[in-house]
Amino acid sequence: MLKIAYHPIYKHPLPAGHRFPMLKYELLPQQLIYEGTCSATHFFEPTKADENYILNVHTQAYFNNLTNLAIEPRAARKIGFPLSDILVKREIIIAGGTIKASEFALNHGISMNIAGGTHHAYSNRGEAFCMLNDQAIGARYLQEKGYAKKILMVDLDVHQGNGTAEIFQDDPTVFTFSMHGKNNYPFKKEQSDLDIALEDHCDDATYLSILKDVLPKLIQTEKPDFIYYLCGVDVISTDKLGKLGLSIEGCKERDRFVLQTWKDHHIPVMCSMGGGYSPDIKTIIEAHANTFRLAQDIFF
Repeated sequence: MLKIAYHPIYKHPLPAGHRFPMLKYELLPQQLIYEGTCSATHFFEPTKADENYILNVHTQAYFNNLTNLAIEPRAARKIGFPLSDILVKREIIIAGGTIKASEFALNHGISMNIAGGTHHAYSNRGEAFCMLNDQAIGARYLQEKGYAKKILMVDLDVHQGNGTAEIFQDDPTVFTFSMHGKNNYPFKKEQSDLDIALEDHCDDATYLSILKDVLPKLIQTEKPDFIYYLCGVDVISTDKLGKLGLSIEGCKERDRFVLQTWKDHHIPVMCSMGGGYSPDIKTIIEAHANTFRLAQDIFF
């Protein structure tokens, strides 16, 4: 059965100006249940990630400052919204959801987190609405427990996974692959093991041609035994924060290809949703829902 991490805290309202992106965390589960893709039994409510697992990725000083709301003002501004106890708790629960979902993926082939994909969180700081790097925490958890040795991070959000690249730099046990908009945030990129920077307005055919050439080669050369997939839908042309030109159907084909590839190679995958900022909330929900529909069709 497809298992999906969801907690009511995911939809916690932010200050004015940040509330719209949070709507998807409430509406996406409703849509999946309404249309029959999922039932209530597919969802599980995660708990807080254990501090020890977080500290496998983030420094003690940063985590202490974060949980005590003692981030200095300039660093806090880079995170992008006013910090509060409830938002920090939300981030820790998201990480807990990704850890638990990773275990489900080992048993069922795939799992999802409605939230997550906080790939701009560095080991010692947060950026761009990301405070703790949930997939990095999950990867270190699997390695610590001996559940996985070689992990492939596949980041197809429109923004480069700069925090993930920094966390795993010079670590041969985790291969970081980011395919993103060349001219999108972050404007100063980190160096992933493989970065593919796409030109503005990159269309479906160009995007899919590159991905379908690169991904199978990575499977062959890196031989991962677990994959983390950041499946942001901010690659579509209507996205307010993205500069690529994919259609919703192109984004769906992206997900179909990557999920089928991992299914064919019998590699478990944990998916965090990442970004999606189109002006029409229905567009965001449809694009994200496609990923869940495909996971059900391909794996179950």
